[in-house]
Amino acid sequence: MVKIIVINGSARMDKGNTALVLESFLDGMKQAGASVELFYARGLNVKPCTGELYCWHERPGRCYIEDDMQKLYPKLRQADILVLATPVYLPLPGEIQNVVNRLCPLIEPILKSKNGRTRAKFHNEVNIRKIVLVSVCGWWETGNFDTLVRVIQEIAKDVNCEFAGAVLRPHAYLMRRETEKTREVTNALKEVGFELVKHGTMPQDLLETIRQPLISEEEYRQDLTSEYLENKKNNSSGLN
Repeated sequence: MVKIIVINGSARMDKGNTALVLESFLDGMKQAGASVELFYARGLNVKPCTGELYCWHERPGRCYIEDDMQKLYPKLRQADILVLATPVYLPLPGEIQNVVNRLCPLIEPILKSKNGRTRAKFHNEVNIRKIVLVSVCGWWETGNFDTLVRVIQEIAKDVNCEFAGAVLRPHAYLMRRETEKTREVTNALKEVGFELVKHGTMPQDLLETIRQPLISEEEYRQDLTSEYLENKKNNSSGLN
């Protein structure tokens, strides 16, 4: 059975758009027979990495900080796939950034040069072979994901692990509206999760379906402007 660990970095946890998109993706994985365990970064007590590299020099593979990462490490070592799910911030919310930084004990402190870059790899007892990004943003264009995708790609390279791809949903708040296109996206999310578990890849055509525009850019800007003006009017009324 494929074991999957999912870290949802949304500050809104199960109420956010990240959770909304992630749910269908994970449903597809479960339908393919995977074991899926989900954690919310904000719901964990994970302190920032102190950068002392105790986990490399003093006790390789062991972090001295006693917090919720200590219960997460064994699960990460046994996982086949690591899914990092997050809304776009600049580029990551603080809680999931702490989790990512604290992955250091899983990395073997033997450095090699690959294509002019210093790289490492996971310890041999760490089973993770694929890292997947699932991300949402409020802006219309997919270019808003570019920095975040590069960050996760670099993390995968730094641990000598396959970056299996990015599941991206721009203007994700529109997924809360029941339309033909949102249903199409939901179905594609389930399919791509299923395909990843069953065949080890995420078909590009499904990824494109997931990130397709739900409305035109002009409609999007009009939509946000109308919402802003309505909220401003309601807030002003409440002050009278």
